[in-house]
Amino acid sequence: MLNSNTLVRASEIIQLCKAANCRVSTVESCTGGLITAALTAVSGSSDVVDRGFTTYSNEAKNELVGVPMELIDAHGAVSEEVARAMAEGGLQRSNANITVSVTGIAGPGGGTETKPVGLIHFGCASKTKTTKACHEVFSGDRAAVREATVLQAFKMIETAIKS
Repeated sequence: MLNSNTLVRASEIIQLCKAANCRVSTVESCTGGLITAALTAVSGSSDVVDRGFTTYSNEAKNELVGVPMELIDAHGAVSEEVARAMAEGGLQRSNANITVSVTGIAGPGGGTETKPVGLIHFGCASKTKTTKACHEVFSGDRAAVREATVLQAFKMIETAIKS
């Protein structure tokens, strides 16, 4: 369940996208569709949201948005390289101007020394700009990590529109 602050932020992103005549798509792994859910909770979001890809498994990343299995094998699903490829593949397979992607370890299990619980990689691809990537390590339980991930994805969309 998303908190009210996240839904307010989603509304702001929808308005920003409308003003910029921008359509958005998402490619989500660790959030399982929460970014799209937050955006589509806003009335009028159909003017902005093109589609959301839920690519929880490696096979889904490959089949739905074309992430090469060799890239996943070389870097792991939770990596900058895969986040970039997810965003770029989502952009190619949608009618969006901007696509944001997330892949990470929401916890409470699944972390390692090099890839701890809370590590999330983000990608943001645009029709007019170079693909951006970043990563964050969020603290808290699974719900808190996923909520923080949604908010960071919104920041990336906003930056892509304003830059």
